[in-house]
Amino acid sequence: MQQSGELLRIEGATKIFHLKPMLGAAHEVVALNEISLSITAGKALAVVGESGSGKSTLGRAVARLFPLSSGTISFRGKDIARMKSRADRLGYLRSVQMVFQDPFSALNPAHTIQHHLERPLILHRGVRGPALETAVREVLADVELDPDLTLSKYPHELSGGQRQRVNLARALAVGADLIIADEPTSMLDVSIRRSVLELMRRMKETRSISFLYITHDIATAQFIADEIAIMYAGQVVEWGPPNLVIANPQHPYTKLLLSAVPDPSIKLGARGARSFAEKAEAVRASAKKKVAEVKQVQAGHYVRHFEAVP
Repeated sequence: MQQSGELLRIEGATKIFHLKPMLGAAHEVVALNEISLSITAGKALAVVGESGSGKSTLGRAVARLFPLSSGTISFRGKDIARMKSRADRLGYLRSVQMVFQDPFSALNPAHTIQHHLERPLILHRGVRGPALETAVREVLADVELDPDLTLSKYPHELSGGQRQRVNLARALAVGADLIIADEPTSMLDVSIRRSVLELMRRMKETRSISFLYITHDIATAQFIADEIAIMYAGQVVEWGPPNLVIANPQHPYTKLLLSAVPDPSIKLGARGARSFAEKAEAVRASAKKKVAEVKQVQAGHYVRHFEAVP
């Protein structure tokens, strides 16, 4: 049942990939293991985990790039797997847009920025004539790029941060209600990551755009998210509001991610790299076990049962 204000609900989502290697026996990889999460309209959910945790697979499942093995993903109360008509499918693809990690490969180098923004406005919103130029300039201004300096340029003539802003502008041009942002700042210089995150946060607050923010960086998740889900080995191990999860982490894997965040007050080498690596291996082995039992730590803050890590 759809909750009030709920835009997206993921219920028991499981995805199993059947791999058939060239040599050796075929085997299964459980990329998602009964994931249940939701996103409220105008809010951001951050899914945090290291490479291979399943977070990008979750984003691609929401983008309808492949079907789930079991479970459902519902958008405005409608199961996206049951969207059979062309109108329903196009409506969903228009409402749910992806912004990828590499801001350059997502743009066609043969076309100007004006072309990249005009095309979605024409195809998805039917904007033509004099209104088209006005709409293009508006979406560029919305992502804080100067139309006079940007429209005639090609992707290679922009910085990484500017290209990522163009990708966000393209999602605005389509008319997206939910943006799946898969590591959108990881390939950007540290000096401009914050400005792109601030832009995304303003888009959420001023335009009520929802975000599924996928990242390995728990620090950036805290900056943009209203809810945070810590993910490892295909399952969510801890979730809740960022201020509760980060201030009072319960699961060893959450603590491991937080301990990996650089602290300028600690000198290089002071942490003990060898002991950290050994502890990380023990935590991963514990977090990999499939566990159904969940405990509520406090209102809105939940943790999956775990075995103590020595």
